[in-house]
Amino acid sequence: MSRYKHIRLKWPSVSFVLDKRALLVTAVLAVLLFLLMLVSTGTGEIKISPLQVLRTLFGMGTPQDALVIHTFRLPRVLVAVMVGAALSMAGAILQGVSRNPLASPDIIGITDGAGVFVVAFIVMTTGTSSTFLSQAQWLPLAAFAGASLTALVIMALAWKNGLPPVRLVLIGIGIAASLSAVNTMLILLAPPVLTTQAVTWKVGSVYGSNWSHVGALALWLAVLIPILAYMARSLNVQALGDSVATSVGSRVNRQRVVLILLSTALAGSAVAFGGGITFVGLIAPHMARRLVGSAYGALLPASGLFGALVVLVSDYIGRTAFPPHDYPAGIFTACVGAPYFIYLLYKSRNT
Repeated sequence: MSRYKHIRLKWPSVSFVLDKRALLVTAVLAVLLFLLMLVSTGTGEIKISPLQVLRTLFGMGTPQDALVIHTFRLPRVLVAVMVGAALSMAGAILQGVSRNPLASPDIIGITDGAGVFVVAFIVMTTGTSSTFLSQAQWLPLAAFAGASLTALVIMALAWKNGLPPVRLVLIGIGIAASLSAVNTMLILLAPPVLTTQAVTWKVGSVYGSNWSHVGALALWLAVLIPILAYMARSLNVQALGDSVATSVGSRVNRQRVVLILLSTALAGSAVAFGGGITFVGLIAPHMARRLVGSAYGALLPASGLFGALVVLVSDYIGRTAFPPHDYPAGIFTACVGAPYFIYLLYKSRNT
């Protein structure tokens, strides 16, 4: 029995090849993510069973359960899922564009660029917690501006008759190191009352998420994901190399710029609401590629689901494993991602 099935639609006039195995893997990941969301939503100081969580979501729970779930836990779970999906899809795009398995938004500096703008914004407030909290609605704009400016600088410095993938990654790594140092300096200059908030945001946490964050991030992804789905074929062509892509009529550099900006938008939106969570954009696409292959029509949704799982599990561990403390999810993604990054470096050295 064939693993692939060709599907042709009369309206709209499109055709594509369906990978049955990739579809099955994606469905299993989606079910697993849904179950973990139920468990995470029900776990905490007040324990609620997954079945009761479902009943509450359909309006059949107790007033106490409804308050705990709708006000405190569900927004945090949804933001964790969307942040993880956005970061992992951004990483998958960068790995495809650069044809480098080590590329991700945090490795080439996009996450650090967003962080510099946010930490600078925090430092430039009046130095009181109340002022910071009242200005927090401006953090997403600051993060996106920082990510976009960083991406433009990287592309400008890497441009040499186009955007060579190796130059793009190497310059990005250098920019990331510089921005990380700037981030640290800004945190040291911050008023003491804001230092903890700045450090927590820099590490990466979805603590304090609310429904306004959910709505804004969902709207952002609702715009970006269809564009990404449309560009999946361009990513497949980019992976063949510049000469082959050009020979089949692909405008390589134009598509590369659009894809990098799309990755920046995804990473910027994730960093705006989840802080500087690292390594998700690196490890999630690799895990997905092992199961569904390298075709981006299947790799992108699988990467998104893997990234959502990584951030959700990391936030769950940070929230429940060390009571009464609530540790940032970024600590646990780094604990997994750093060894995996070293493994990839070692593997690339031997190939």
